[in-house]
Amino acid sequence: MSGVLGSTAAGSASAADAYVPGACNIGPWEIRRRRAFAGIALAIAALLLLALVAVHAPGPARLVLILPLWGGVFSWLQARRRFCGAFALGGIANFGEGTGSRRAVDDPAAHRADVLATWRMTRDSFLLALAITVVAVLLPL
Repeated sequence: MSGVLGSTAAGSASAADAYVPGACNIGPWEIRRRRAFAGIALAIAALLLLALVAVHAPGPARLVLILPLWGGVFSWLQARRRFCGAFALGGIANFGEGTGSRRAVDDPAAHRADVLATWRMTRDSFLLALAITVVAVLLPL
């Protein structure tokens, strides 16, 4: 990892690619990766629900949907918010193409803002996944 980020831009000329503590730490390449994972995780949740319905599993058995839903919603929120939770916890940001352009976030205040944003995103994704799971459990299928 080379480079240092505080509250400055990540070396990109584009304002859309500027590092903002607690708000934006990834660029287009990383966003595409998170969208792809979100799609895969949500498709797995849908297929799992179909399988549970096909075998006439009782409603409470559908609680297992929380796992792929939580992962999918978390990844979707990361893409939507342009913010990677793992990067935030690790003190890095990436606005380039590929993993070789990751940069360190060395400003302690920026890192704290990133960690707090990660906890908020974790909470938000869990609550969304829980709401969807509760609906799936209560469906009379």
